[in-house]
Amino acid sequence: MKIRRILATAVAVAVTTPAVALSVTPAFADTKPDTRPAAQTPAKPTVKELEKALAEAEKAYDAAVAAERVAYDAVEAAVSDTAPLTVAAKAARKAADDAAAAKNTADEAVAEAQAALDELGEDDDKATAEKTLADAKTAAATAATTATTTEAEAKAALKLATDAKVAAFTALAKAQNATKEALAAVTAAEAALERAKKEEENQGDGDGDGDGEEGECIDEPGLTTVVKGLPSSVTAGTSTTFSVRVANGTGKDLDKVLTYASVHATDKTGAKDIAKYLKLTWSTAKSPKWQKVDGDLYIDAIGALKDGAQADIKLRLTVDAKTPAGQGLTFIAGDYFNKDGSCGLTQDAAVDEFDIKAAAGKPSAKPTPKPSTSTTAPAAGNGVTPQGSGSSVPATTTSSTLAATGSSDATTQLALASGAAVALGAGAIFLVRRRKTGADA
Repeated sequence: MKIRRILATAVAVAVTTPAVALSVTPAFADTKPDTRPAAQTPAKPTVKELEKALAEAEKAYDAAVAAERVAYDAVEAAVSDTAPLTVAAKAARKAADDAAAAKNTADEAVAEAQAALDELGEDDDKATAEKTLADAKTAAATAATTATTTEAEAKAALKLATDAKVAAFTALAKAQNATKEALAAVTAAEAALERAKKEEENQGDGDGDGDGEEGECIDEPGLTTVVKGLPSSVTAGTSTTFSVRVANGTGKDLDKVLTYASVHATDKTGAKDIAKYLKLTWSTAKSPKWQKVDGDLYIDAIGALKDGAQADIKLRLTVDAKTPAGQGLTFIAGDYFNKDGSCGLTQDAAVDEFDIKAAAGKPSAKPTPKPSTSTTAPAAGNGVTPQGSGSSVPATTTSSTLAATGSSDATTQLALASGAAVALGAGAIFLVRRRKTGADA
């Protein structure tokens, strides 16, 4: 299975949220000694069995990706202005607005009829004026009933449209979680197969030293990345400069340190990837010319880094003038490789969010209120801890239907569902990065 194929699939659904990295420690990949009696110790799976398990895991992953694509298409259909329930909700809202206007007209007719009656003198024939007033009151009562009924129907239609969107995002979240789990299974199966092959090679050597084979890259909490100066919002057609500081607190000198940097973004609906409009470049004091991040999203600017030392890299985020309003995040981590074959990766990656504002003269849809959510720190070793603001990325969803009534509860529900759905994509990218790093080490 090609790593780049996995990465491309993950990118297709990755959007602006704190990334969720994966930590896999399958039972069959455990390297701790088994202390159970020999009679109770299960036989280790063979290389052939592990190869079969990997093939099955890859097949399951491909199926999960296909199901996720279907769920993603369903989200796009649900948030479309032409979705049947959205069209029905708009029609119901128009009917309610027309009925409210008719009620106001009827109420004005009652007031006018009453005023005309009040102006008549004692000797005037009031019968005609009284009938006109009675007819106006009857019409006003009918209009009031119609306005009440159509308003209730409009709210019900809006709820149906909103519920459909929430259901689509929820289904996408489940599909993406299934893809994440399937990818984790592939990762575990590959690791177990690689370990089994190395064990066979070591047994073949007879000395058990593996003839200098490199070990697996480890999570290294002492290697940290901190982002400084990234604003909370950027505007289309501008560039923003910020920096990342990579610090070596591992207790040892590192021969080569690389920085991983990526940027992700979606429009206000949360369903459209707009990352193509954003570009990251970098520079350092030694290399002041702005350079592109390489094809694997790595910055090779630090080189060796002694224990206790730190290095700063300037980053520039350029937002194309055509970029629509939306949300984005930067995702920055670090890796090291030593001449003895050892390697490691930052245990916690820096994830920083920002809003994207449309260029002046190109107004965007009025945003719905951002839900107030809290972010719980990931379990130790899961690979990512949001830094900077420390808050979860606001998943704001805007649609003409939702904005029409200001339904904050429905909007918040939809936004939270959207955020849950898209959080998994960026995490898949980070896992793939870890897999690729280990394979290239």
